[in-house]
Amino acid sequence: MAVKLAARSIGESIATWRKLYSITSQELADRVSVSRATLSRLENGDPSVSFETFLRVCQGVGMLDKIPEAVDPYETDLGRIRADQALPQRVRKSK
Repeated sequence: MAVKLAARSIGESIATWRKLYSITSQELADRVSVSRATLSRLENGDPSVSFETFLRVCQGVGMLDKIPEAVDPYETDLGRIRADQALPQRVRKSK
């Protein structure tokens, strides 16, 4: 259920970005080399749309650079805490 809700929210956000840029669904589909039907499925929250298609569409609405940041564990408090614990205190250079 959580995946479907997330997919629906992401799809709605993509549709909103597309509309903010005044791009029709056909124009965006053409721009990222997917069918209009596939874009519609993504915008309607179908979680079976491929990850590649999702990334292409994000690129098409100028949001691709935000995806790696959104899933970067070092962008979270827990990730930063764990990284400090797991990383060595010093790094020695090879001679």
